[in-house]
Amino acid sequence: MSAPIPVIFDLDGTLIASAPDIRAGLNAALAEVPAAPLDLPTVVSFIGWGLPRLVEQASDHLGLGRAGLPALTERTMVHYKALSGGQTALFPGVAEVLEALAAAGHPLGLCTNKPKAATLEVLTHLGLTGTFASVVCGDSLPTRKPDPEMLRLSLGELDAARAIYVGDSEIDAETAERAGLPFALYTEGYRHCAVEEMTHAAAFDEFAALPGIVARLAG
Repeated sequence: MSAPIPVIFDLDGTLIASAPDIRAGLNAALAEVPAAPLDLPTVVSFIGWGLPRLVEQASDHLGLGRAGLPALTERTMVHYKALSGGQTALFPGVAEVLEALAAAGHPLGLCTNKPKAATLEVLTHLGLTGTFASVVCGDSLPTRKPDPEMLRLSLGELDAARAIYVGDSEIDAETAERAGLPFALYTEGYRHCAVEEMTHAAAFDEFAALPGIVARLAG
């Protein structure tokens, strides 16, 4: 019998609801410019491409120009880390499903455009340190998702030729497609288009459904 297939997860919008803290960190940095704060739906529309791109989109939205982007990005990270995940929480059922998949022998990985320092901070805050055998972040490689190299690095770290990728956005769907991996779409995250517009092998709105999806896709 073959070993259980690895399951690799996106983070923001897939395992965690992090938008309130991302917004708070960004608005704290914008206040130093000074610039007007952004509401939550606007910030959510920028999530998915990593922090540098999020800050760039926010700057463009506010007409701030590009000259101050490095400083604004750095200050956003400082403020975000200072929040220590205060408003960030796991989506319902995530903890139980991660535990169940691990107990069934599935190696677990994380592949996120979030910077490594912020990722490790969140994992510590949520008690997930040590949960993932591979943690590939937005600054692990010169490129970020949807470039498939991040998923390929995670596969290498898990010593696997194939895996199931679980995410919430069109960026995750494209990444999985380009890496040649089946994609399971969590529909309650931060996607910016309709479910039917995204390539996916399965879709779910409650994490309790994921073990069954993993079993089906692995077969």
